[in-house]
Amino acid sequence: MFYFLNCPLEQFIVLPIDNLLPIFFNNFLLTFIFIFLIRTIILLAYKGNSTILNLNLIPLIEQKAFEKFFLFIFDLISSNLLAQNRQKFFPILATIFIFILNLNIFGLIPYSFTITSSFIMTFSFSLFIFLGIQIISLRFHKTEFLSLFFPSGVSTALALILVPIELISFFFKPISLSIRLFANMMAGHTLLKVIAGFVWIGMSLEGLFSLVHYFPLLLIVILVLLEVGVCIVQAVVFTALLCIYLNDIYNAH
Repeated sequence: MFYFLNCPLEQFIVLPIDNLLPIFFNNFLLTFIFIFLIRTIILLAYKGNSTILNLNLIPLIEQKAFEKFFLFIFDLISSNLLAQNRQKFFPILATIFIFILNLNIFGLIPYSFTITSSFIMTFSFSLFIFLGIQIISLRFHKTEFLSLFFPSGVSTALALILVPIELISFFFKPISLSIRLFANMMAGHTLLKVIAGFVWIGMSLEGLFSLVHYFPLLLIVILVLLEVGVCIVQAVVFTALLCIYLNDIYNAH
């Protein structure tokens, strides 16, 4: 495979790992399995921690942190979803939020692979979730589901224009959902790699010129903190848009 060495975009290349297993293996799959194992170990550790599972009347620091975290997710879902559906969809939406957040944050670890910077990954994930939402809509509305593409009270002549527009808007939802996540993660990580390249070049200079690298080094620390915020924001936006799509099931007909 041909690619430019030390190019800021080389971190997004899916590279095969031929000597690891006799089956096809790559850095994308290896990162995904590693995240899954880490998540499993953490869950097993929490399972053996009675202070978290028993939810003490006087909460400890760990319990307070978990309560604040899940209250944040619940407030996010409550502000974007109808009241009668908050409890119903909270488990799946909270799981999606935590899953996306884990993938985003893990991509900041050096020498790891940012799974959400792959459009195939984000599109596949968005498409399957979107199809699940439409299955819920079909079960709820049955044949009235088609009224989403043909608004009531619209003349037949105007429908010839509105129906294609509604169809394009409908099928573009999973694409826009995936592109938003993929583009933001890819852009942020590319910027970090570019600034890191300036730092590396500055450190190789001699004399007074070697002091040049301190400014990019400070800048990259700030950008890492900013990128952590972007990771959280993208998980929030992804979950909020799913809440909006779920609201469309009950409001748009």
